Amino acid sequence: MDLQVPHPDSPHSDNSGGGGSASGALTPAAASSAGAALASPSRYESQKRRDWNTFGQYLRNHRPPLSLARCSGAHVLEFLRYLDQFGKTKVHTPACPFFGHPAPPAPCPCPLRQAWGSLDALIGRLRAAYEENGGRPENNPFGARAVRLYLREVRDHQSRARGVSYEKKKRKKAPAAHPVPAAVISSSSPHDGNGHTHHYEHQMPPPPPPGAAA
Repeated sequence: MDLQVPHPDSPHSDNSGGGGSASGALTPAAASSAGAALASPSRYESQKRRDWNTFGQYLRNHRPPLSLARCSGAHVLEFLRYLDQFGKTKVHTPACPFFGHPAPPAPCPCPLRQAWGSLDALIGRLRAAYEENGGRPENNPFGARAVRLYLREVRDHQSRARGVSYEKKKRKKAPAAHPVPAAVISSSSPHDGNGHTHHYEHQMPPPPPPGAAA
């Protein structure tokens, strides 16, 4: 998403200090496994944590302060509208001459908003983070019907205003393999002198040898 709010992460202490005994030395294989276990989180997990912290900060700054247990779909909509002020996507108004133009030839005073794709991905991450932090799926405010409808409205509006399509392209199905026709009849002697196997369609009887009586 467009909004990036720095969050203090807890520093991870390294174990490079001395004092370890020889019996505690790790073999290369064990060191590799330990390094994989302590690897930094994926980009998705890091972004999800930042988004969750940002939403928590929004709740604390809410007037009056709002607890997560009392958060509803309406509060999620307030949060999404609040994020629009940090958007970087130009969304043309109907009165703008570039309304519906995918590549405007000149600047215009239309507002900047959060792109629909950013909001959609954000809600997906927050929905997962809510349940990972102890929330019940049936009470998940990020999965509320009002939030889904709002995202759909944003998608349709930005699609018209920007002249772009958000429809997912359908993947072409791979051509199905054609089965071998049942009419393929194998030769009664499929192997020739060189060890090769031959198959014939509707095999005809072999011609008579040269010089044979008619």
